[in-house]
Amino acid sequence: MRLYTVQFNGVAVTAQQDFFEIVAPADAIVVIHDIHMSQLTDVKDAEEEMLLLLWKSGSTTSGSGGSAPTAVPIELGDAAFGGTTEANNTTKATAGTIVTHYAWHWNVRVPFDRIFTPETRPILSPSRRATLELGTTPGDSITMSGTISFAEIGG
Repeated sequence: MRLYTVQFNGVAVTAQQDFFEIVAPADAIVVIHDIHMSQLTDVKDAEEEMLLLLWKSGSTTSGSGGSAPTAVPIELGDAAFGGTTEANNTTKATAGTIVTHYAWHWNVRVPFDRIFTPETRPILSPSRRATLELGTTPGDSITMSGTISFAEIGG
């Protein structure tokens, strides 16, 4: 088992998007361990917003408009992640049989931290795609950062 993180920092978020998109390698599964989201611009009562976060899988077409950050191994010197990752795709992943596994409302004045218990960890089968989607449009531009941690098993 190899552990990785993917993150984005200081991104101005003004529209709905896929914060993270992960595709498992063809010869391994991916187990999601935790998700962290935070922001640094909406810090007063009057700026408080509730945003909808959705964990989805089953799309067959990748999103676009974002970046392709490199998954960083937690163990220094470990092998590169065998799948692919993307962040901040403003055109969301589509097609296929998309299902929503989790839905959360996030009050942006506090960080969003979701640490999955072993029994509730999302598992991606080989070549399966999953996304953490922003399901609502922010009221204004919010500068956000996020990290997702996962394991690759097999490969």
